[in-house]
Amino acid sequence: MKIKTTVRFVFACSVILFLSGSSSTLHAQGPEGKEFGFGLILGEPTGGTIKYWVNPENALVADIGYSYFGAPRIDLDYVWHFHAFNSNVVKLYGALGGAVGFGNGYYGVFYKRGKYYVISDDAPFYYRSYYNSDVGFGVRAMFGLNIIPRRTPLELFLEAGPLIGISPFGVAFDLAVGVRFYP
Repeated sequence: MKIKTTVRFVFACSVILFLSGSSSTLHAQGPEGKEFGFGLILGEPTGGTIKYWVNPENALVADIGYSYFGAPRIDLDYVWHFHAFNSNVVKLYGALGGAVGFGNGYYGVFYKRGKYYVISDDAPFYYRSYYNSDVGFGVRAMFGLNIIPRRTPLELFLEAGPLIGISPFGVAFDLAVGVRFYP
């Protein structure tokens, strides 16, 4: 059952990526006019990141890595860039997307399981969920700052926003900084 749901999620993401890329006739706004970049993201999650510009204002971003609490995670976001500073170097962006987390036992899908920290048996921890889940689904709403220096193939970013676990239910906060290279 859970494998079928994961396969459906990956298939839906692939269809969205294919349709957005095939319908775009505008020039992308990545560094030096390039459409595809890859790099590193540090924070929540920590791992690799890729970005595909669909048009000058929109992009698809996928992150794969590990949560701070040790669980592997995949994120896929649709990003809207806007020119709040009247600059082509610095832009703000908003993103909506989903996350699939994998974990079991003490480590949760998106956050640490249980009522207590490992450090102390009486320290409260505000995330609760079930111990028997090994795949979780959640939605994210991110807000960020995007910096694309002139005449470089690099993109720097800082983003933050809530992650709402749907199955299992829970709330977490994502905060990350990263860099992407556009070959």
